[in-house]
Parts: sequence; structure tokens; C-alpha cells
Amino acid sequence: MINYQGVCNGCLLSLVTSVCVGFGSNLVNQEPTLAQSPVNKEAMPAAGYAYASVVRKTSVQSALVTNWKGKGEQTPISEVHQLNSIQRSLRGRSDVLGVSRDQNLIAQLTQATTPVMSVTDVKVNNTNKGIELILVTPNSEKLSVSGKTEGNSYIVNIPNAQLQLANGDFQQSKPVAGIALVTVANADANTLRVTVVGEKGAPVVELFDSQSEGLVFGVTSTASRAQQPTPTPEKQSPIELNVIGTPEGSYNVPDTTTATKTSTPLRDVPQSIQVVPRQSWEDQGAINAIDALRSVGVIQGFNSPSNGDVFTIRGFQTTNILRNGLKDYVGGATTGQTQLNDIERIEVLRGPASVLYGQGNPGGTINFITKQPLSEPYFAASMTGGSYSLYQPTLDISGPLNSDKTLLYRLNLSYLTTGSFVDFFNSQRYLIAPVVSWQIDPNTKVTFETEFRYQQQFPRTGLPAVGTVLSNPNGKIPLSLNTLDVNAKNDTTSVLLGYNLEHRFNDNWSWVNAFKVRFVGFLRDSANSVALQPDGRTLRRSEQTDIGGPAVDNEYALDHHVTGKFKIGGLQNELVAGFDLYRELNIYNRTMSRIGSIDVFNPVYGQPIGAVTSTLNQKTVNDDIGLYVQDLVTLAPNLKLVLGGRGDFVQSSVTNFLNASANRSQPDQAFSPRVGLVYQPIQPISLYASYSQSFSQNIGTTFDGSLFQPSRGTQYEVGVKTDFFSGKLSSTLALYQLTLSNVLTTDPNHLTYSIATGEQRSRGIELNVTGEILPGWNVIASYAYTDGQVTKDIQSIIGNQLVNVPKNSASLWTTYTFAKGNLQGLGFGLGLFYVGERQGDLNNSFSVPSYLRLDAAVYYRINHLRFALNLKNLSDVQYFTPRTIQLVYPEDPFTVQGTVSWEF
Repeated sequence: MINYQGVCNGCLLSLVTSVCVGFGSNLVNQEPTLAQSPVNKEAMPAAGYAYASVVRKTSVQSALVTNWKGKGEQTPISEVHQLNSIQRSLRGRSDVLGVSRDQNLIAQLTQATTPVMSVTDVKVNNTNKGIELILVTPNSEKLSVSGKTEGNSYIVNIPNAQLQLANGDFQQSKPVAGIALVTVANADANTLRVTVVGEKGAPVVELFDSQSEGLVFGVTSTASRAQQPTPTPEKQSPIELNVIGTPEGSYNVPDTTTATKTSTPLRDVPQSIQVVPRQSWEDQGAINAIDALRSVGVIQGFNSPSNGDVFTIRGFQTTNILRNGLKDYVGGATTGQTQLNDIERIEVLRGPASVLYGQGNPGGTINFITKQPLSEPYFAASMTGGSYSLYQPTLDISGPLNSDKTLLYRLNLSYLTTGSFVDFFNSQRYLIAPVVSWQIDPNTKVTFETEFRYQQQFPRTGLPAVGTVLSNPNGKIPLSLNTLDVNAKNDTTSVLLGYNLEHRFNDNWSWVNAFKVRFVGFLRDSANSVALQPDGRTLRRSEQTDIGGPAVDNEYALDHHVTGKFKIGGLQNELVAGFDLYRELNIYNRTMSRIGSIDVFNPVYGQPIGAVTSTLNQKTVNDDIGLYVQDLVTLAPNLKLVLGGRGDFVQSSVTNFLNASANRSQPDQAFSPRVGLVYQPIQPISLYASYSQSFSQNIGTTFDGSLFQPSRGTQYEVGVKTDFFSGKLSSTLALYQLTLSNVLTTDPNHLTYSIATGEQRSRGIELNVTGEILPGWNVIASYAYTDGQVTKDIQSIIGNQLVNVPKNSASLWTTYTFAKGNLQGLGFGLGLFYVGERQGDLNNSFSVPSYLRLDAAVYYRINHLRFALNLKNLSDVQYFTPRTIQLVYPEDPFTVQGTVSWEF
């Protein structure tokens, strides 16, 4: 029966197509009818049939669409069809509600251009019968669903729908007993295909109604059906399908690729990992990466955020930056701040990750996942303005380049200009990021990506600790002081080129080949701080100048791996095996010169540059070849084992163009294992334990000429992951011990040399919560207790706290948006960020104080327009990031930022 509803005096038209759908192998050749029977949830079968409502809205206004007509009047069902006949039945009706086909409004709308609905996420939840498969869609569109049984497989085709996942298709092996495989993939440029493979027979698939998630398939496994009696039709309940939009801006992202190189549910990863969605940092008005990551407990490390992406995670500084799973270490630390306009989400993997990505810092790895092309036209533009002459226009456009939508594009543009509370500081940043994807055939896809960044800014340096966080007899040093000179510059150009080629051999085996190269050129000319003199006001400086053109820091990364799913001894395995190549090339020609000191209380700029004191002209090449393998073994439906290992062969070579005797080459090799176990006593809870290692090359030799051994990170971690409110809210509680060994320390017998015998240890507890508490109420929060200290070194510093590591830190960002009523579209945000006291150096000679920062936001959306006002550091608290006793970085005071955005 097709119902016509007029709502809001004709301003909203909802077309509701109600059909009864038959499922199950015993019903394939049957087409029962319930002539003129009312829609009654006790009169319809649950295991064998599904009641479906397919909704198409013709207004931007939202409406409640039900299966009821008028006030309490039930809509009768006049015909009942099988799922595989829905499409044919709808198109074959010559008369609907007594209106001829030519005059039928539904037919007219059907003949109109039907937009392709984007499915933005796929969720799999266990139920008492099998699984619940959810296709999340941000828009309400007209759908027709066609299903069929082929052998042990049940296949559902959904026309005018496309899967839009950053990592391509969705696959999950053996989610429960009786179901071998679930796949969601694009059958062609306009059709989405869902395939559920049973182990001993085709599963029963039902369709459910979800007012907050989207298209829901209930799948009953053959194992479950064998244990339950077949219910009679009279005692079964109807199942409803209602295709609706998800609440805007859900913070919960259930899957990750960083931890395993495959799309894996967070609850199946035996390690703490957080996924930061774009919506969360847009709500916070984030300008740079630390703004986006602050809400998951990541701390700015040893630098000003304007100078580069350096973070502190689990007590250790990290520059482990990935871009779509490929190393991008240069892109983070060298090119300045990561610009967020072309980033879709950020994944933070805590602890060692050498098992998949090779050498790196032990604290954690950050993976920036970029925006991908869309199959439907998309346009978004925004303008942001704020304190200190901040202006940032952005543009994001996407769509198909040909009629069959096998060739797609996306283009992100951004320009940012801003001043600062620091004297003379100004920054201009440009971003151009085009992406093109080509679906060569149904099983092969290649994506080409480029990114151009240009940053032109006056450098920003720190201030002495004496006079900022320590007392100074001359008073407080103004936080606005810039110790550089008026001609200082810090210009960086970065060009990235890359591709990602994916091929699926069959439902079980696939292959990925990805490559990127980043060319970076940077020009530095600045007077760096050296030391504050005993008088407490004279700051000695040294002039750094790149000569003969910009310095070069280029990076090449290639990854090649296969993924396979198979059984051994009745156990399901998901294997990842491959190799990667990495090279970093640095070329510097730089001088250090004398320059006049500066009075920090009465600075005089423009002092002449004196004689050159040293020159550095050299080339450094760092190479890494890695071979890795990982297996995710399903020991039982609720017990998974992760085994992995990687062998790395690295070499660092230095060519000194001024002194050939200083040339050196150092090879190293290392093996990095990981073992993890995940146990799910009940569906929403995962208990896990893991062991993992990392390594990083120590460059140089001891007094006797022996090469240093690589430093090694070793982590033991246990934790519990919990889903609340049907998976809308997720939490991770982790307890860990992370030890870094072979740390370089002073040789007590030869004080000008080092030995690799030091050790640093971090122990702690972490809690992270992300998701939706109630419809429209999102939260992302964290708490960390970290005990980081030196455990082996020269006697004087054993037991000292690690640098820039607070004992306690916590963060909370939460928003609420009204979904209906007079306040519909209005939202509020509140942020609290606490960082405890931190030591400024390993000698623990000084510390920076704790701080509590308060942020707030107000939003309003009307149709395609969104207005946002962000208030940062409302209490105008002064806080610092320490580096040495000569350098602490004051962070931003109270700022205001407003954004207007338009999206359709």
C-alpha cells in the first residue's frame, strides 16, 4: 500500500511505500497475502518476513513518518511481496490510490533524477539470533531493495546507493557462529551490494527500523536457527525499515585501519586507539592538529604548535605521523602545522607501532586520514575570522567526472592568515589538495592524491624560564616578547604526490600498493636564543641562515601488502603480509653567526650580524626496508588473537661536503613483535591484553668506535573496551607499562662520549570516552595518570620525572544540538582541558605550572547554512610548553573565532 501524506499545510510531502517482504529458504517460492489486514506488529512474521517503509522526503524540513494514517488510524496492507519483487511491483502498478499512472505523483517523482544516497559507515552488532548490520546514511533518499539467495549466500542490492568509506569496501569474517562472511561493497557506480554468507546455509535476513542510525539488517545465523523452533506467522512481529538521516555530527567512529592495516572494529584491537572525527574539531573551531587532538589527551610536545607537529603521548615525545597509513614524518615535523581542511579524521594509536610501520618513537602514532572523492556533487565553503586578524576561507568540492561515475574528484582549498599575541609574528598558509579516483573495474580502484602547502611566517621562539615560570629579580618577561630580529623568516614549501592502488581478487583476497613522495624546501633566517645571562635580562643569541637556496627534506614511502581470509584447522584467519620502503633525504647548507644580545625587558632590534662561527653543509640519507606479517585469528566467536612481527633493515648515511673525514654510514636491523588477545564475555564488552615493541636508530659511536644499538620500546598493556547505548557511546580503559631502553646517556669514563645504557619508563592509566549520550548530545573525553621517570642513567637523575609529562591530565569536549522545536538547529559546546605540572628538563631543575583551560561554543544551522562562535581560553589562563630552561613557549590567551559555512 502506498500512502500519500500532506504535512505542514502542504510544505512537506512524504511518500511512504509499505510492503511486506518474505525471507528465508523455506519461503523463496511463496508469496503469501494478508488482504486488508491492518498493520499490527503481532500479525507479521519476524523470522520469515519484513515490513518495510521506504521514505522519500521532498522538503528540507524534517517530519515524523510512521506507518499510521491520521490519528490512530492504521494503514491497511493490500499486497505482500517478496523482497526480490519489491522493485518490480512498485514500477508495475498502474493505479495508486485511484490515480492514473500519468497523473501519479509518485511516478513523476520516480521518473525524476534520483540522487545517489551515500552510506558513510557500516556497523556490525551481535544479537541473540546472529548479527545486526547497520548501514549509516546522512540523508533520507528513496530506496528500493532487491534480495536473493544464491547457495549459502544472501545478497541484497540497493540501487541509488554508494558506500563512501575512506578504506573502500567493508568486510568482516565470522562475526558469529553460523555466519562466515559479511561484505558491503559497491556493485557498480550506482548500486550498493550487501552479501551475507552462511557456513552451512543461507542466513535469514530481516529489515528493521532505526530512527537514529539508518538502514538496519537483522541477520539470523544458521546456527541460531538450528537451536530455535520456527515461529508461526501468527505469533511473529513485523519488522520495519525506515530510511532516515543520522543525527548530524556523531563523534563515534567504530572502526580503525591504523592498528591492523585493515578495517577493524575498535573493540577487536588489543591496544588503545582513539578515532577523532572531523565533526569534533570543527565544533571546537580547531585551526591546527593539537587543537583537534587535545580532546583525546594528546599534549603539545617541546615546541610551539606554529612550528611543527610534535606531540607527547604516554610520556614520550613523538613525531610518528602517518598519512593514509603511509609514513609522513617530514610532513609533520618539518613543514609546520598540518592543515586540517583536507583531513577527514585522525586516528591515535597509543604505544609502539613498529610491527607495521617500522622505526619510530614508542609513545604513539598519529594517522591523518584524508577526504576522498564522492560519487555525488558536493560543495562546502566557509569563512572564519577571529582575534589577532585571523582569516581563513576554505572550499571543498567533489563529484563525478563522467556519466557512469567511475571517475571521481575532490578538491580542497584553504588560505589562512593570522597574527599573534607575540610581537611581529604573522603567518600565511596556503593549501591546494586535489584527489582523483578511478574505478577501473568492479574489483580495481586507483586513487591519485596531491597536496601543495606553502607557509610563510615570522618564526616564533620561546622565552627563558627565568622570568616566565621562574622568578626573575627584574620582574616578569612580557609574554609578547619576540626574541628574534625584525628580518627573521621561516618559509616552507611542500609538494606531495601519491597514489593508492587496490585490487580485490575475490571475496577473501585483496592487494594494495601505495606510494607517496613529499618534496619539502624551507628557508630559515632567524636569531635563535642561546642563554639568558646571570643579570637576568641579557639574552645571548646566534643567527641561523640558510645559504645557497632553501634546505631540502624529501621523503619517499612505498607500501605493498596483501590481505587474505582463510581457515586453518577450523579457525578463521585474517592475514596481512607485505613490505615497505622508506627514504628520507636531507640537504643543508647553513651558517651560524654572531649577533648582538637582546635585553628582554627593553629589546633593541635590527642589530648587525657578525662573523660566521660555524657552517653545516651536508647530506643525510635514511633508508628503511621492512618486511611484516600479521594474523588475526578468531579462536572463538568471542575470542580473537593478534600475532605480528616485522623485520627492519635500516641505514643512515651522512656526506659532509666540507669535511670528508666526517662522512659516516651506519646500518642497523631490528625485529619488532606484537601479540594481543581480545575476549568478549558479552557483546558490548571487550577485555584485552597485548605486548608490543618499537625501535629507533641511535646514530653515532662510543669511545671505542662501536656503533650504538637501537633504542627499544617495550609495552605491556591490558584494558577493557565498552559500548553503551547500542554502540553509540564507546569507552576504553587501559593500564600500561612502557619502557624505553638503550637510551643514550653520558659515558662516565669519557664525558664527551655517550653510551646506550639509559632507560626511561612510563606507567599509567588512561580512560577515553567518545560518542553520543542522547540524540544530539555528543561527548569526547579523556583522563590520564602518567608516571614517567628515568630508571637507568647517571646516578644524579635516576628517579627524575620525564620532560613535559604531567602526572594527571584530563579533557572534556561536549556539545548539544536541538533537533526539533523552536530551537531546532541551535547548539552549544563546552570544553575543559586540564594539564598538571610538568618538568622542564631531565635534571628537573624547573617545572611549568598546571592549568585548566575553558572553551565554549554556540552554533546555529538553518538549511544549508551554519553559524559558529568559538570562545577559546575563556578564563585567559597563562600556560606554557617547556623545552629547556632557556626555552618555554607561552600559549595563546583568550581568543574569539567566528565561522560561517555553506554546504550542499
